[in-house]
Amino acid sequence: MYKAFYGLKDNPFSIAPNPSYLFLSDRHREALAHLTYGLGETGGFVLLTGEVGTGKTTVSRCLLRQLPETTDTAFILNPALTELELLATLCDELKIPYGESPSLKQLTDLISGFLLKNHDAGRNTVLIIDEAQHLKAEVLEQLRLLTNLETDTKKLLQVILIGQPELQQLLKRQELRQLAQRITARYHLLPLTAQEVSLYVQHRLQVAGRFEPLFNAGAIKALHDASGGIPRIINLLCERALMAGFARSQVPINKQMVRQAAVEVLGLDESKHHWFERPAVIGVAAVITFGVALYGFNRLSGVPLAISAENGAVNIAAENSPPTAAVTTTRDTANASAVSESNIEQNSEPELQTVAAEPSIQTPSPAEPQAIARVTDAEAEQLALEARQAKVRDRVLTEAVAQSRRLDTAFAALFGAWGLAPVQHLSPCESAREQGLSCFQQQGTWFNLVKLNYPAVAYMMDDVGNEFFATVIERDGDELLVQLAEQQLWVNRDWFNRHFTGTFELLWQAPSYSPREISISSPQPEVQWLENGLARVENSAPRLLSQFDAELEERLKIFQRQHGLKADGIAGSQTLAQLNLYLSQEGPRLVQGGHY
Repeated sequence: MYKAFYGLKDNPFSIAPNPSYLFLSDRHREALAHLTYGLGETGGFVLLTGEVGTGKTTVSRCLLRQLPETTDTAFILNPALTELELLATLCDELKIPYGESPSLKQLTDLISGFLLKNHDAGRNTVLIIDEAQHLKAEVLEQLRLLTNLETDTKKLLQVILIGQPELQQLLKRQELRQLAQRITARYHLLPLTAQEVSLYVQHRLQVAGRFEPLFNAGAIKALHDASGGIPRIINLLCERALMAGFARSQVPINKQMVRQAAVEVLGLDESKHHWFERPAVIGVAAVITFGVALYGFNRLSGVPLAISAENGAVNIAAENSPPTAAVTTTRDTANASAVSESNIEQNSEPELQTVAAEPSIQTPSPAEPQAIARVTDAEAEQLALEARQAKVRDRVLTEAVAQSRRLDTAFAALFGAWGLAPVQHLSPCESAREQGLSCFQQQGTWFNLVKLNYPAVAYMMDDVGNEFFATVIERDGDELLVQLAEQQLWVNRDWFNRHFTGTFELLWQAPSYSPREISISSPQPEVQWLENGLARVENSAPRLLSQFDAELEERLKIFQRQHGLKADGIAGSQTLAQLNLYLSQEGPRLVQGGHY
């Protein structure tokens, strides 16, 4: 029901197994390698365990697809069987005919004859049992007896046991010690890490036809926290969160929607969702703590303080002092001071404003307890004027933030920075591809944003935890020109960092040629290309290389760590895309002609 709304051609988070959505994390690949090793020449038992929903069946199905065509496989999904029922099921899977009401010996003889014929024909036989923790001890012993049939070099029947952690405890029983000794490979599959959750979600969205991110960084963290990294639970939560987003016509999915999904799907207590992490609570707690500390300090120094709260702000000032306000720095203080409040309020669409992050609090020194009281009428008038100006600017910014809740509006401003416009009825990234550009999402900080030097859509959060979007257009030192809805305003670094969630997206023009992967075995031209690229980013002179050396590998790892990539010293697709962003000469920049 929501596929058209999100630009999807399929349901990406169905819990039904679908080979098209196969996602192998590092752990899944390692598990697959263990199973493949265990099914080597010698055969025997192979053990794969993991919690419910971690992807054990996914790994086993992937293994089945990799087995050679000369392999006959039997897959038993319901192991709650007696010895006789298990052998009959195995005959059914291998298409071994048997008569009515066969005995245990008859079935065993039939299976043994099949295994011998398969071996003579150069074929292998593999039995996979899922949910094996439900097997009875006597059934496991019967399986062990089946594997007694062997040649001088290998077992004729290879068995893969897949189950929950209880299977490990079952195999430690004294009567099963002989079977435990025949296990040639074991692997316990762990849940996904937070980074793997992000990759997993994005992979499934891309298979379903959506290439731009749909879950922001806060939502991914909430997914990992609520699901514990279990793929099946991730699917359930994502499905419910997408339905909520569709009902509200809201994109992207945020952490509040994921947490509500967890309440509905998993029955979690909403009151236990770390209320103390909410930005508004953190802000109030920090201000109160600071105020109490400052109050105590000045009590010791003999300066009485007045602490008051108005409109959600905490004001701290010396008693008997004239009213003060949070000072808002402007790009031209002299000109700003000359503007009257009435002129400011008449301008309903101010061109460029600069918003400071925090009020500056000044207290007199202990030696001059009455210094703040000695203010001339002119100074008081100037302070009052600046306070009125700050109030107007704050109101303008608050209204602009309230109007900046739509991602498509922010992307329209980003296209405008490129001299383009989004294509109607297409998502932003689809519009970019139609016009020869690519989307790129980055998780990072102010440093990552200004270092890349591209205009970008920044995912932000206001003081009460609601998401909004700011299009970063230009940079001047520690100030950014951002577009909020239809207004462009200058904001300083402190304000930006206070609201920035750590996710931003940009448009860029990918190069016509780029290596697919560069590692220690790559040819010299590709190695030299990587050296030249890293040197440009580092603003240093490139070396002349004949091979991929240790210094290049270490510099590559540093680059990967700086950008939140896996620091493996191999320039894969994500690393090369990140590097090409710096090397591209096309398109607008935050600072024209600026360095990386």
